[in-house]
Amino acid sequence: MTSQIERVVLITGAASGVGAATVRALAGPGTAMLLHTRRNEAGLQTVAEAAQAAGTEVATELADLAEADASAVLVATTLDRFGRLDQIVSNAGYADKRGFGDVDAAALRASLASITEAFFGLVTAALPQLEASSWGRVVAVSSFVAHSIGVNDTIFPVSAAAKSGLEGLAKTLAFQLARTGTTVNCVSPGFTQKDPGAHAAVSGDGWQRAADAAPMKTLVTPADVAAAIAFFLSREADRITGQVLHVDAGLDLL
Repeated sequence: MTSQIERVVLITGAASGVGAATVRALAGPGTAMLLHTRRNEAGLQTVAEAAQAAGTEVATELADLAEADASAVLVATTLDRFGRLDQIVSNAGYADKRGFGDVDAAALRASLASITEAFFGLVTAALPQLEASSWGRVVAVSSFVAHSIGVNDTIFPVSAAAKSGLEGLAKTLAFQLARTGTTVNCVSPGFTQKDPGAHAAVSGDGWQRAADAAPMKTLVTPADVAAAIAFFLSREADRITGQVLHVDAGLDLL
């Protein structure tokens, strides 16, 4: 079965939400996936089984991307399982809405480690594979918090720092890899619906206020974001690189 694989995709944060929706969008014959989560093993197994039922060859891995060597281990595991790596979706992360005075430097370091440094580690470890691939793609999942400040009078200082750094790394990597044909892009979601029981920076009637804040007066769904990711990973996006696509119901217009 491995000889029939057209692309091997590593997806972080794949157990729920945008990550799980991305798996569903990509699943099918010809695609193999290494699916990651930090600790939601049951959720990851459910997602993996659905992908396998659609004809995808799947491996799973648990890892805390805030740990220094976790990204390199994920890449190594993908290579051990499938022999190559063509595409990366760097999706794992979380939002922290504590403002200055409430959030501390440890939280800033944790956010940078699990989002920005994790991306850096993934693409650095996978660089030879990305350079050699005939279908090389990297998509980093950013956030509106890096662009739209003070929505509903809320700020996300440490999350904004991590996601802004993520976009900076992605754009410079896009330039570096351009000569190889591998593309690097970002998707920036707005307020996005969460799976039941999942961690969220918004709760209660805050979700309605979040929907009302966008010009389209709606929340974004994980499937909306996954569709944008799937496009950037597609053959049709072969000449698109270094871009940030806002899937945010119009928040970026404000």
